[in-house]
Amino acid sequence: MALTEGVCPLGTWSVRVVWEGDLVHAVEFSDLPPDGEVPAPIEAYCRGEPVDLCTLRSAALDRPGKSAAIYREVCAVSYGTTTTYGTIARLVKTSARAVGQVMRRNPTPLVVPCHRVIGADGSIRGFTPSIEIKEHLLAMEGGRSVKRSGGKR
Repeated sequence: MALTEGVCPLGTWSVRVVWEGDLVHAVEFSDLPPDGEVPAPIEAYCRGEPVDLCTLRSAALDRPGKSAAIYREVCAVSYGTTTTYGTIARLVKTSARAVGQVMRRNPTPLVVPCHRVIGADGSIRGFTPSIEIKEHLLAMEGGRSVKRSGGKR
């Protein structure tokens, strides 16, 4: 089966997806115009529908070491809810900082919903390429309101 690439709108941004069947290889936020096909669950999610993206598989789950364990725990965070870096860290026996570093390298945001991981004080911590996207996703899901941290973007 060949890789498929498509772009769909998400608010004022776009989401570029590289996928094959139910396996998502990459999800990126961009300013590209909509073009091509993306997996139906991602398209519905980007329209604001409460979709469970667990029906898709993420290439991130095949990563070595603790990364895959961290990604699996993040996948368990339900639509419309949040958890903390510290909570994920305790579950996989690592540090909150390590969780943040792994989230920074997440190749499939949305499928591995790293936007649902926030600081222990309820603040939003970094999100590539923009914290505003993380805020948008949390608001779209009806998740708890969060305050922006004073940290780096």
